[in-house]
Amino acid sequence: MEENYKKSIHRIKKLSESVKRRTDVYSGLAKIGDKETARSMRALQKAPSPGKKLQKIGLGLLLAPEPVTTPIGCALIVTGKILEKKYNSSTIADIGNETTNTIDSIKDIKDTIN
Repeated sequence: MEENYKKSIHRIKKLSESVKRRTDVYSGLAKIGDKETARSMRALQKAPSPGKKLQKIGLGLLLAPEPVTTPIGCALIVTGKILEKKYNSSTIADIGNETTNTIDSIKDIKDTIN
């Protein structure tokens, strides 16, 4: 029984080290000074949301007093809702937060086992 606990603890330690290395890599990537890389990383940090933009434009057209703009506005709102469900708007910060939560969970498991 004790042998199984030792194996589990050893495996958890390896996972913890792996997660720490990954967070170091991600934080290192975020600090790169190259212009092209910095622009790509900026795009990942901002995570544009085309669905919300379409919904705002659609609402503006829906509220416009002209009868032609009403169906166009409705279509844009529906399209925005569909894009909002399908579009992944996760950013580097979200990945870092999830990694931190995973590290904390692993530490809690290790503390409970010890």
